[in-house]
Amino acid sequence: MDIVFKEVKIIDPKSPFHNTVQNIHIKDGKIDKIGNTNFRSERVIDCKGMKISTGWFDMRANFNDPGLEHKEDIQSGCEAATVGGFTGIATLPNTEPVIQTKSHIEYIKSKSTMFLPDVYPMAALTIDTKGEDLTEMIDLHHAGAIAFTDGEVPSWSTDILLKSLIYLQKINGLLINKPEDRMLTQFGDMNEGATSTMLGMKGMPALAEELMIKRDLDILEYTGGKIHFSNISSKGAVSIIRKAKKKNMKVTCDVSIHHLIYDDSYLMKFNTNFKSNPPFRRTADRNALIKGINDGTIDAIVSSHTPQDEENKKLEFDKAAFGLMGLQTFYYQLNLLTKSIELDTLIGKITTAPRAILNIPTSIIQEKESANLTLFSEKEEWNFNEKSNKSKSTNSPLYNTKLKGKVMAVVNGSKLYIDNSI
Repeated sequence: MDIVFKEVKIIDPKSPFHNTVQNIHIKDGKIDKIGNTNFRSERVIDCKGMKISTGWFDMRANFNDPGLEHKEDIQSGCEAATVGGFTGIATLPNTEPVIQTKSHIEYIKSKSTMFLPDVYPMAALTIDTKGEDLTEMIDLHHAGAIAFTDGEVPSWSTDILLKSLIYLQKINGLLINKPEDRMLTQFGDMNEGATSTMLGMKGMPALAEELMIKRDLDILEYTGGKIHFSNISSKGAVSIIRKAKKKNMKVTCDVSIHHLIYDDSYLMKFNTNFKSNPPFRRTADRNALIKGINDGTIDAIVSSHTPQDEENKKLEFDKAAFGLMGLQTFYYQLNLLTKSIELDTLIGKITTAPRAILNIPTSIIQEKESANLTLFSEKEEWNFNEKSNKSKSTNSPLYNTKLKGKVMAVVNGSKLYIDNSI
């Protein structure tokens, strides 16, 4: 590899070149030189008007492999992640079989090595994600599991949660929980509120999320350790976590990119591609999530990529499966958020923050560092359709639309992706 990104604006607060326009020479997987000199190279890309940051990291994606490859597999998931700008992905364990043995971890790692993003499998907290018996977490940790979670299934057992938080302290392991009391959300299809009432649909109250967060924090205070709440969605959740952080509790959280964009008014036409769990809530909740990003309460933004086949989505709303695709359209949505959140803040939530939570080193844009970079254009337009889609699924409300904001190139060491338009 021998390439120069010419006249590109660097977005990396840890870099001495932050917020400056430079030429970046990448050679043999490393950043060779940065400056205003016209470096000689096999290929020079004119990046005027574009920006570059440390490679993006998504800490919540479903790749459905093994067992559900008709929705997504490791190859298609990695390809969607690459064009979406990600050099690192943490995958959920909700496959068939569940990711819960050393051989499962090795399968994910070995099958993903040929693709550009580094894939970090998360292992199940409990056997078959049933919440009844713990997996062999220490063995899984040594095999390469980056964190422990039942993924789409909330950790409902207080006994299991307590024991897990104690057990994981031996390896400085991270417990990730999706906060949801399923006794309060069963048979629900959308947020409980004015919209669900008007549509005559069973609602999913924010209380179900907030009660679980309170419970988990009480147990965390008792046991010690650390916990991460994934896919928070309500104003109350942000407030509870903010208070916990002021008490210096070891708690972090993320929000899906979708919940920063959409509220429950988008469900008025019963478009199943907006059916999400947690559901899109009120405008007040969405605004609170944005505030949580700005004040540091929310640590990371995730794609929450959840591919679904047509058989699970082209149904009556109450019968359709939950979930939206999120990898390939991620930057378009991030670009929309720059109206209410500074770009530096947004980039931090998808680069340094998720890696810090998962204890993964973060590279810096400076000379002699490994090249781990995402190049993006705020003004480039593209069509998200059958021709451009890299996923096996199409369950996105943005499918067959023109989007503004595009990833132009991604570098991860010796692996390189360049969009055809440059």
